[in-house]
Amino acid sequence: MTRTAVVGAGIVGLAAAHALRARGADVTLYESGPPGSGQSAGQGRIFRHAHEDPRLVALVARSRALWREWEEEFGVELVSPDGAVAIGDGVEDKLRALEPFEDVPVRRLPPEELHERLPLLADWTGPAMLDVRGGAIRTLAAVAALSRRLEGSMLREHVLAVRRTGTGAVEVRTGTTCETYDHVVLCAGRGTAPLARGAGLDLPVEVGAHVRLTFALAPDGPALHGPVPDGAPSGVARGLPTFQDGSGAFGETGVYAAPYPDGRHFSVGLSADTPAHPDGGLADPAALAALADRTVSYVRRALPGLDPRPVDHVHCWVTRLPWGDDGVGIWSEDGLTALTGHNLFKQAPALGEALAGTVLTGTVPGHLHHGERLGRSAG
Repeated sequence: MTRTAVVGAGIVGLAAAHALRARGADVTLYESGPPGSGQSAGQGRIFRHAHEDPRLVALVARSRALWREWEEEFGVELVSPDGAVAIGDGVEDKLRALEPFEDVPVRRLPPEELHERLPLLADWTGPAMLDVRGGAIRTLAAVAALSRRLEGSMLREHVLAVRRTGTGAVEVRTGTTCETYDHVVLCAGRGTAPLARGAGLDLPVEVGAHVRLTFALAPDGPALHGPVPDGAPSGVARGLPTFQDGSGAFGETGVYAAPYPDGRHFSVGLSADTPAHPDGGLADPAALAALADRTVSYVRRALPGLDPRPVDHVHCWVTRLPWGDDGVGIWSEDGLTALTGHNLFKQAPALGEALAGTVLTGTVPGHLHHGERLGRSAG
């Protein structure tokens, strides 16, 4: 039996530990804080299929199938059935990118149906699309379900160092423990690159800080109405879809939003962050406040169905690879595996499966080896 440590109990670390246990490995999961409280924090994430790199589309489609398997295994809804809406000139590119994938149904949305599905949105008659099997990931439900399964394997300790011993084992040192393992998997968010560097793996991670705001539905806003989700049985109430705005028509591009499970709150963020120094300090702490102000201004212009006074903030670190905002990669050698990238929550089930395969076979599967530059931007 392979004795394995997974460092980090965000959604990817939880998925990796779960997949390893399912394949018979002896797993210890290290996490210093509440599971899912770092880069996985918040009550909702967007599940979407559209990406520039078709290899990443295939990985996301695999992940969507695994999310459904998790729903059956845990007996809880983990991705809402209400779809993912996108607007802007990039819609046509997204539709072309998804056309080869028969198991990813997408279609254009006429203005009338867009308004029915997303009555929070200001008038928009430009390009719009629906990713039918997209939706809002129930992040808290997913983290809780995985944490319950792994409760007996979780060690609440902060990992200070990881190193190869030279005898084929890998050592993990925490504040109060020192253990060796056959294999160690690093899924520690911003902490992954420093831990990997100490063990001889150099990951080209760029770190920044990001803010996401939550808004309540406006008391005098439009009533939620319209068609039920595509393919849903009769009698199922429709909720809000997730939303991406690349139009620039409302003053921002790269906007994303996801409903909370209660259906009465919407989390909105800009695809922007403020960079950090190599020592981990923010280059400009005031820039986070500026991003929050821009988000509020966008909501006033674009989403009049929301009360523009934020009721909640999520601040988190962002870890990007140099080849693209959706870049992801696995580094693995001599008993140590590290994964890093950005926008990984939706891919967690497939990434967990891939990390388990890497540990047990010694080979990084598919295109996830960092040399493949999975998720690279066009051009």
